[in-house]
Amino acid sequence: MRTHQLVLTWIEGQLSSGRLALGGRLPPERTLAEQLKVSRTSVREAIRVLEAMGVLRAGVGSGPEAGTIVIADPTAALGSALRLHVATSHLPVKDIVETRVLLESWAAARARPDSPALAEAASLLEKMEDCAGTEAFLALDVQFHLALADAAGNAVVSAMMGSLREAIQDYAGGLTGNLPDWDATAARLRVEHRSILAAITGRDGGRAAQLVADHIEGYYAEAGVGSGA
Repeated sequence: MRTHQLVLTWIEGQLSSGRLALGGRLPPERTLAEQLKVSRTSVREAIRVLEAMGVLRAGVGSGPEAGTIVIADPTAALGSALRLHVATSHLPVKDIVETRVLLESWAAARARPDSPALAEAASLLEKMEDCAGTEAFLALDVQFHLALADAAGNAVVSAMMGSLREAIQDYAGGLTGNLPDWDATAARLRVEHRSILAAITGRDGGRAAQLVADHIEGYYAEAGVGSGA
């Protein structure tokens, strides 16, 4: 095992046992190197890996932000990995869209009507009404769908949704050039968004799930991403 992997294994053990928790700090670099009998370079390499994975944040200097702190940002590594694999065509965008349909329809069926995330979703719909430009609209669209996923109350689904949406957001924006009439498409998406939210708040999870699936598949089919495309 490479020495930086020893450090990774130690940190994983500390997290699993509860001796290191969210918001906790790792020992100083020198102390950790001496404790594990590895070089400080190995400690730095392990910390860089965990920073990229969204597990740690390394701060310098002094004060409350100094030191290496345990954070929780699972979308960071997942989103980066998915974007890279999409860029290399290793993961077809069509397959990612199908996975998104699977996750979002599940979340819509189980979204809690009293979830605070739905109030955020409603606010985002109001912003979309006055939104000018495709880029701004799609950014609000991303936030709307993430809010619906959050309303289901499943942290893993929320993290996966955040990663998937991040991975295909730029691609979705690029596809707008394939649409015959963006204004007409945007108007249709607004109506569909409101129907989805109404089904969830009306406690009709089955209808909400079907509306979400039709909404996502309809956009990508119109933009040329579908079976055989």
